[in-house]
Amino acid sequence: MKFLRILVGIIVVIAIILVVGSFFLPKTYSVSRSTTINAPDSVIYKNIADFNEFYKWNPWAKMEPTAKTTFSGTVAQPGHLYEWAGKETGSGEMKILKVEPYKQVDIDLFFKEPFESHADTKFDITTEGTGNKVTWTMSGENNFISKWMCLIMGGMDKMIGKDFESGLVSLKEKSEAGK
Repeated sequence: MKFLRILVGIIVVIAIILVVGSFFLPKTYSVSRSTTINAPDSVIYKNIADFNEFYKWNPWAKMEPTAKTTFSGTVAQPGHLYEWAGKETGSGEMKILKVEPYKQVDIDLFFKEPFESHADTKFDITTEGTGNKVTWTMSGENNFISKWMCLIMGGMDKMIGKDFESGLVSLKEKSEAGK
């Protein structure tokens, strides 16, 4: 009986630490990466705003090419939708919220599994020298679980920054090849 009281006491203390500690962890996150691509803004824009093309350079599609994917809606227009379901990448959807042709694509990223969350994802295209600078940004709010995951794994930037970098390398290669 004494052991049970001690165990319950330990569990209560851990729960209090987790709940109170979460109030001191960041409420929001933002991850951003950029690259310069020597290709016309129209080609880069198409490779981002057309999810059929996005899929070809998307780092997570390369991670799990067997994931089930569907595309719907009018390409490069609000409502254009990319849905996926996989064992490694979980499930979710990306929906274009608004576009500024050849300059910006604003996307709602909705992760359904393994943890439900929304993120605002933007691709900005700006002229830089003889090329175009592409900045990929994802921002959102941390829920209770993601606050602790970020603390344990070194932050959202560490968790997905490398994926953004490899994705931008693939976007650059695809766009500079004129595809």
